[in-house]
Amino acid sequence: MTQDLVSQRKQKLRRKLRDARRLHFDDLPDMVRALVFSRPPGDALALIPDRATIGLYHATGAEAPTLGYAKWFHENGHALALPWFADRQSAMVFRQWHDPYDEDELSQGPFGLMQPQVSSAEAVPDVLIVPLVGFTASGDRLGQGGGHYDRWIEEHPDAITIGLGWDCQRLESLPHENHDRPLALVVTPTRIYAGKSDA
Repeated sequence: MTQDLVSQRKQKLRRKLRDARRLHFDDLPDMVRALVFSRPPGDALALIPDRATIGLYHATGAEAPTLGYAKWFHENGHALALPWFADRQSAMVFRQWHDPYDEDELSQGPFGLMQPQVSSAEAVPDVLIVPLVGFTASGDRLGQGGGHYDRWIEEHPDAITIGLGWDCQRLESLPHENHDRPLALVVTPTRIYAGKSDA
């Protein structure tokens, strides 16, 4: 299959999975939403070194929420970082997120996502909590399609990558492109999936 056909298949999957994710999220009771992803599971913590810098995403819409993880890591001595974009054409970098309890520390970036202020120092996460549209049990990931995380992960191959998602986002397989890298772990509200080695 050519790379163009792979890209087309991925686009179709994204539309389908975003709809499924939205319906799933809308059906969750408020109490359940408040409890899921409140702290990292033991399997994830076993991969994370002490004092590691944790890169997260600021969840929007029906994405798996990260604020509970951010607060837990903050309270347990880890530095935090969020993606930051100068503009829509710029590469993704990470800047320090000092306090996940203080939303005023963040401002809206060029993609409409909340990000640190430009005055916040750049950081290179040791561990990256990755957003996803879809995933497989072996850690393959379908992202938003912009390639920002793919490029960052390729440039930082030693970073530990952990995906967060809803159970409805799991697929049996995904079309593969050359730049795709498996995640070390995928966490859902009910399961933990160990990724495959990229070696």
